[in-house]
Amino acid sequence: MAGKLTVATVKALMAKGLPARHADGGNLYLHVTGKDAAKWSLRFMLHGKSREMGLGACDPEGKVGRTLAQARDDAEAARKVLRDGSDPVDQRKAEARAKAEVGGRAQTFKAVAEMHITAHGEGWRNAKHRAQWTSSLETYAYPALGKMPVADIGTEHVLGVLQQLVEEDNGKRVPLWNARPETASRLRGRIEAVLAYAAARGWRAGDNPARWKGHLSAMLPARAKVARVKHHAALPWQEISAFMPRLRALHATAARALEYTILTACRTGEVLGARWSEVDLEAAVWTVPAERMKAQREHRVPLSTGALAVLDGLLPLRPVDGDGYVFPGQKEGKPLSSMAMLMLLRRMDRSDLTTHGFRSTFRDWAEEATSTPHAVSEGALAHTIGNKVEAAYRRGDLFQKRAALMQEWADYCTRAPAEVVAMVPVVVTSNSRA
Repeated sequence: MAGKLTVATVKALMAKGLPARHADGGNLYLHVTGKDAAKWSLRFMLHGKSREMGLGACDPEGKVGRTLAQARDDAEAARKVLRDGSDPVDQRKAEARAKAEVGGRAQTFKAVAEMHITAHGEGWRNAKHRAQWTSSLETYAYPALGKMPVADIGTEHVLGVLQQLVEEDNGKRVPLWNARPETASRLRGRIEAVLAYAAARGWRAGDNPARWKGHLSAMLPARAKVARVKHHAALPWQEISAFMPRLRALHATAARALEYTILTACRTGEVLGARWSEVDLEAAVWTVPAERMKAQREHRVPLSTGALAVLDGLLPLRPVDGDGYVFPGQKEGKPLSSMAMLMLLRRMDRSDLTTHGFRSTFRDWAEEATSTPHAVSEGALAHTIGNKVEAAYRRGDLFQKRAALMQEWADYCTRAPAEVVAMVPVVVTSNSRA
């Protein structure tokens, strides 16, 4: 019998907060999920199957949910659809889809992408990431999708972007997914994110056509199957002691930055963003704040005598107020350019190397030439612990062990390279004396 519940009853049930289902009649139910938390639903039979339709949250005041009277009206509207032989759940989905399409046709992919970048840009670690987002979309996605309404973009459109032909160095035209798999994979993820943003704003409905698992993965080969990942070019660790004297002979801020990068085994961005306020020369510690670390966790870097010598040489450049960038650029108040160290390597006729590659040089040396535990060398590189159990139990940062390792690394880097002595064979004759 309809009308079993009253407004007072609903308020009392929600105040008690005991999880339970309460019938109002006509298959309308109030589901109490906790204190002052409840929702409405309507149960019905269709084609011999029982179904349940959510009618929204319950709010006796009608401010953030449906009142008892509104829930009864919603239930009666759904019953009318049933009497007409239709499914009220499917009809509601169709209405939502139509509404999304109307709104989505007023929003182009480019416009929504720019909204997404603006909304999330502040959370990205650096401006370079934002620039890469914009650049990849402008180059590969906007020509085909830029002016399209987000509501109309389907799987075929996304595939068209990922399989567009691009020219390789040999002049041959190859699908983007095959020619530049890493770029294409990142592009797919960015298109997926933009379309997810559009769906969240109510501008499109249905599944995301750019999703990988269970969708595009069935139509495109996995990135790892298309091409091998190209690692950063690295100097063999056996050659570092011969490389360092050449580097030290150069009188340039970029040379000191590269030397410091090698001796600390840190990432380029961490070094270029280093400020004097982060360095404790007396304690021989450089503390990189969490916001500048890849893992978003503060990292204490033990400074070897070699690294301290680099900093001592830069003290004359330290601002009067004691802060500022350790490796200042040409523009006042700006750090050294991210390309400075790479250009320095080119001037040294070592364009075969990359700045990041020296981290591999350090790791290879630690693994092959020392008895350093793997956890210590990984800690020196500020790598996160992949094993969740191990990460949960490890509380310290192995600072003292890392300090010893970095001093050993600095000593190895400054060690004079071994001389190569030509061996002359001695021919023994019958007249030779023993």
